[in-house]
This record gives sequence, C-alpha cells and structure tokens, in this order.
Amino acid sequence: MSAHPTLSLTSLYRYPVKGLSPEPLSRVELETSGYFPGDRLYAIENGPSGFDAVAPRHQPKTKYLMLMRDEALARLRTRYDEAAATLTVEGEGERLEARLDTADGRAALEDLMRRLLPQALRGAPRVLTAPAQYRFTDSRIGFVSLINLASVRAIADFVGAPVDPLRFRGNLLVEGLGPFSELDLVGRVLEAPSGLRLKVTQRTQRCAATNVDPDTGLRDLDIPWTLDARLGHRDCGVYAEVIAGGGLAVGDLFRVVG
Repeated sequence: MSAHPTLSLTSLYRYPVKGLSPEPLSRVELETSGYFPGDRLYAIENGPSGFDAVAPRHQPKTKYLMLMRDEALARLRTRYDEAAATLTVEGEGERLEARLDTADGRAALEDLMRRLLPQALRGAPRVLTAPAQYRFTDSRIGFVSLINLASVRAIADFVGAPVDPLRFRGNLLVEGLGPFSELDLVGRVLEAPSGLRLKVTQRTQRCAATNVDPDTGLRDLDIPWTLDARLGHRDCGVYAEVIAGGGLAVGDLFRVVG
C-alpha cells in the first residue's frame, strides 16, 4: 500500500434489520461518534437473548436470527421506510408490510419468521428495537464498516467463483487499495471532501455469513476457511469510528490524513 492512497467510494449500504437485506443509498450524513444512519436498528431475537433495552449491552450475534445460521433470510427482499417505521418484506411466497414501531407490526414480522424458519427457532422470535446510542452491530465498536473491493476480487480468485461484495454486509464499498491493504489502515484516519473523518479501529473477522449467496440464499462457498488457508487469518474489511461528522456521497474520494 502506498503511503497516502486515495480511496473512491463506490457504494453505500445500510441494513435496517439485522440479518435482512441491504438498502443502497446515494448519500448519507454521519454524526461524530455516531452509528451509520438507519443501520441495524432492529434485530429478531431467537429465543430469550438477555437483551435489556433500558441498559443495553452488546450481545453475540448468535442470540439473533442471522445469515451465519439462517441462510433462508437471504431469500427475502426488504425495504424500510424510516419516516413511517415500516418494513416491507417480499419473498418465499410472502409479502408483508409491518410498522415496527407498533406491537401489531412487530408481531406480524415475528409470525412471518415462525412460518419461514420453524427449524431455526430456539424459542419465540421477538423483534427488538435499538434504543438511542445503541445498534445491533456484530462488533461492540461496529460504527461504520468498510469493504475493499480489491479484497473481494482476490477472494473470488481464491475460490474460483464470483463473489458478491454484499456477502460482507458493509456500509462503505471502496476502490483504490490493493487486496487486503485495508487491514493496514487500522489506526489511520480517512477524510472525505465534506470534512468527515473516520478513524479505522479494527479489522473485521469474517464468519460463515459470508458463505451465503445474498441473491439465492444458498450456502455455496467457504470464505472464512479459504482466507485462513491462503492468508493465515479470516479478516476482510475494517470498522471505523466517526471522529468528525459530515456528509458522504457515492463517488467521493477519501484521503488518508493520519
């Protein structure tokens, strides 16, 4: 990696409900020390998780319905209207519009999970809403996740098959780095034209969720094992913290400034 690479932002995504489908965005405003807007606002508890909305503590993703174990979720297409708090779900012969700010809406989504994933449930599914200053991210510090598309292409070469970048469920997809060079950015600061600054905080260790094709819902690759065999680690992508707020738009260039 050169001393001062320039990264081009090719895509922005949010995941309003943990484990459900991504939504592309053209631009977004991030706040200092904040989470990615509209991201991981909800999770679907798979039996009692111990989550307490009054005193929220990070829980392992295994407490929730998730792609790592529940690949059928990938066959659902979802859209979230933030203003109306309404989730639309389509797929597997189902169509649902549920207002997640109402008990009836949450119950409708829970009933859908009972119908679609009866074998996966360890108890009653329950839709959880993130309280202020909390999100259902995989990592305790998963404020913003960044995926290097060159790393995804390298993985495709490793496995000898196309690899959709959406397998990695990142917020920011970037070009301009060598394969896996994003891992060298930990501790560095990225600055966008708006003045937004992201401090890269940790590498992202990949789990079996990446084995699931986001279009078909088929578990057709073993990406963590492949990374381990080829590179001696399971890392692809990084997490970053917003240390100065600002706007981001597809096409923006990041500079490494610190």
